[in-house]
Amino acid sequence: MEKEANFEDTIKQLEIIANELEKGDLNLDESVSKFEEGMKLSKKCSQILENAEKRISILIKKEDEVTEEDFNVE
Repeated sequence: MEKEANFEDTIKQLEIIANELEKGDLNLDESVSKFEEGMKLSKKCSQILENAEKRISILIKKEDEVTEEDFNVE
């Protein structure tokens, strides 16, 4: 089973692609391919952040007692 990439690794891959595109050494087909790959990585970053947000616990103070509840987006 392949380990899912974490946010930091995905961002590093995205930065590498951005640098390659900024250099301007790629032909049009390579540039489009790199752009598509970058868009996929960007979407993956967004999904990782969204999943992390869903797991965040919210501390709620109830009658001088602090309780922990899961963060649910519905």
